[in-house]
Amino acid sequence: MGKLVWIIGLILCLVGLVKGRPSTFLQDFRVVWSGSHLRQISGGNGIQLILDRNSGCGFGSKYKYLFGRVSMKIKLVAGDSAGTVTAFYMNSDTNTVRDELDFEFLGNRSGQPYTVQTNVFARGKGDREQRVNLWFDPSADFHTYAIFWNHRIIIFSVDDVPIRVYKNNEARGVPFPKSQPMAVYSTLWEADDWATRGGLEKIDWSKAPFYAYYKDFDLEGCQVPGPASCASSTSNWWEGAAYQQLSPVQAARYHWVRANHMIYDYCTDKSRYSVAPPECLAGI
Repeated sequence: MGKLVWIIGLILCLVGLVKGRPSTFLQDFRVVWSGSHLRQISGGNGIQLILDRNSGCGFGSKYKYLFGRVSMKIKLVAGDSAGTVTAFYMNSDTNTVRDELDFEFLGNRSGQPYTVQTNVFARGKGDREQRVNLWFDPSADFHTYAIFWNHRIIIFSVDDVPIRVYKNNEARGVPFPKSQPMAVYSTLWEADDWATRGGLEKIDWSKAPFYAYYKDFDLEGCQVPGPASCASSTSNWWEGAAYQQLSPVQAARYHWVRANHMIYDYCTDKSRYSVAPPECLAGI
């Protein structure tokens, strides 16, 4: 039995899969911005990000990933958080041809709903923003935010509720991020020139410092550097038939979010696009 367990472990390593949920932050992440404003909590299982007048901060994964699922539990800035942005995103770090998948949580005045903005960059082309008002107070407790990504579809979800679907529409001439591995990042920073009501609400520094909390990091995908064959393998769980489109339950939840909580969609913004971009016509 011991030899069988060893062989199974070796096979998992060779196909390039990352173990889900590392035991400590130090296993899979590193500080990328202002380490003095980032603190490990709960014995390294959680992270506190701090924003004050001096600096924001951020961390990123030690490796990049090509397809799979990444998620974190996040508790957002409480109270009057207007002008702050808490982000969880993936980025290829390739400048003008970068691929990027964004969650950006836009701070609010006390009592107003928190807005989450998602965006997709493919081969350097972005400008695909959607905004949803969260249906709960995300500063009161931790909630799970996830990015799922395979050759056919990208799904942004909140507590397993899909809030954004981006399909592979290369047949329509739309680039899809499928060749560049991406690292996982999280940041807390000041953006009161645009974050809250288009920049009308400014950050109140008398409320600083601002805190955001992260825990339960889960990284599942083809790690890069790693076996080149991993990303093209059809045996990866995320490439399975059940993951090529939303299930009926997921689709119902997705339509509920769009009908009740979506406040902006680039697809319907006539001031930016007199004709809707081709990917907007594909539905889910």
